Amino acid sequence: MTEAAKELRKELLRTSALGRDGNLQSGFSSLEILWTLYDRVLRVTPGTAADPGRDRFVLSKGQSTEALLAVLARKGFLPQEELKTFCQYDSRIAMQADRTKLPVEISAGSLGHGLPMAAGMAWAGRILGRKGRVFALVGDGEMNEGTMWEALLFAASEGLNRLTVIIDDNGSIGRLIDMGDMRAKLEAFGFETAVVDGHDEEALAEALSAEHARPLAVIAKTVRGYGSKTLMEDRSWFHRYPKEEELPALLAEVDAFDSGKEAVR
Repeated sequence: MTEAAKELRKELLRTSALGRDGNLQSGFSSLEILWTLYDRVLRVTPGTAADPGRDRFVLSKGQSTEALLAVLARKGFLPQEELKTFCQYDSRIAMQADRTKLPVEISAGSLGHGLPMAAGMAWAGRILGRKGRVFALVGDGEMNEGTMWEALLFAASEGLNRLTVIIDDNGSIGRLIDMGDMRAKLEAFGFETAVVDGHDEEALAEALSAEHARPLAVIAKTVRGYGSKTLMEDRSWFHRYPKEEELPALLAEVDAFDSGKEAVR
């Protein structure tokens, strides 16, 4: 795990403790994906965030909002100090991002909505002759929504080759329904696909930067709570925040985490 990824995880722990809320397991599983996008892939900066030809990122997996905000702050899209107001009175930073208050493309929250909107953005961009790419991060559990497959079918039928879907495959959907071979399904729908270690920034950057003639789906194999032994092993951390007495130990776990010893599925 890179030092940047560790620092972002510690930021999430502190922010969650201050706001007394959080989806830390989901945020930890997607951090490398989000950081790689904004650090190495997306053609967008705070100065070009309103450029019609920019690359666009859609967070369909709303549980990773806190992680996205930490990345946006690190890249200068919002003040770092503002993260300390997370989930506090009169703050614009909450559990779900509001596009009317923050530099994000959509207001996240209801699962199954982000990908259809991303497909619409890619379609509109083609009609308008724009060169920007559209990336959407979705959860594997979110793939249980029918709207996701309708959007995938539409994107493939329209040949939206500027659309990339990233699936944070952290093993959630297996607890709900047997989806079978996700990659085979996506390819049957007409997508190009890649399967990568979702905690390997080099592998992610290579897959997300690749040229593709059809819409691309990157299946990122991740681990819920990755970066903290406690968060990886205790399911109660899906939706809870660190108490004052728990925070030092969790921060120490992130500092000491050895990614070489933690196999990704």
